[in-house]
Amino acid sequence: MRHFLTLNDISKDEILDILQIAKDIKKEALNKEYKPYLKDQFLAMIFEKSSTRTRVSFEVGMQQLGGKALFLSNKDIQLGRGEPIKDTARVLGGMVDMIMARVYKQSDLEELAKFSNLPVINGLSDDFHPVQLMADLLTLDELGVDITSMKVAYVGDGNNMTNSWLMAASKLGFELRVATPKGYEAPKWVVDIALQNAKQSGAIIKIGNDPKEAINSADVVTTDTWVSMGQEDEKAKRVAEFNGFCVDKDMMNLAAPKAKFLHCLPAYRGYEVSEDIFELHADEIFAEAHNRLHAQKGVMVWCDRMRNE
Repeated sequence: MRHFLTLNDISKDEILDILQIAKDIKKEALNKEYKPYLKDQFLAMIFEKSSTRTRVSFEVGMQQLGGKALFLSNKDIQLGRGEPIKDTARVLGGMVDMIMARVYKQSDLEELAKFSNLPVINGLSDDFHPVQLMADLLTLDELGVDITSMKVAYVGDGNNMTNSWLMAASKLGFELRVATPKGYEAPKWVVDIALQNAKQSGAIIKIGNDPKEAINSADVVTTDTWVSMGQEDEKAKRVAEFNGFCVDKDMMNLAAPKAKFLHCLPAYRGYEVSEDIFELHADEIFAEAHNRLHAQKGVMVWCDRMRNE
């Protein structure tokens, strides 16, 4: 049984395999060919955190693959009343074929995977957001960027997106420069895993606090909101401490000519990105958002194929 909990759990070849599945399925979809790769299968979608892109992409994606998706919020299932994760997992394990969960704790995903005996997909946790990274990689590949040798600058908060970029770089072997304000660095344990992986992949990983240094000559610049779900009370403090980390025209001018800009959305103009840079790269950003659908179909089909391996 294989799961999709973090990019650290899968190999470079498996990441590329998922991307190829996604590209093949996207090509079919653009021709209005919806092959029933997951015919009559049921996907349970557990949401502790609300979402636009995650819910729509998984629900529409599962239906296009010939299956059905069930939306389950805390209010809909017994998790909201304190049922142990392992009990919910064992119940779902006898009723559905696959689970996607968007949760706070990564450990909850691991427990779902352990007790459900079903493929479990991480739709987002406080630690990682691997399905978003697959959409990002798919988008960059379509834009003609070599995702195994590119130079990527991540500017902003050391959050689940930073962690996922670290895992992606360390597996695929590209160069990643991370710039966060002091005190907002990616967790040391994540950086340590990435650096260990990099010894095998040849990835170059640089961690610092200077966004201009990170962006200099980068092929790709990416960022995320400074205030994630559950951090709303910290907004004023964070905005002040992230001063100088807005990706604006002057910042992007430091990147390589024709550099790409990505944002996983929602974007807050004037904070992590300026209005003009967002609109200048809007085609790339919304291609990235739309690719959530195709990348996640690739993930689901891959999980199904690997079910008995």
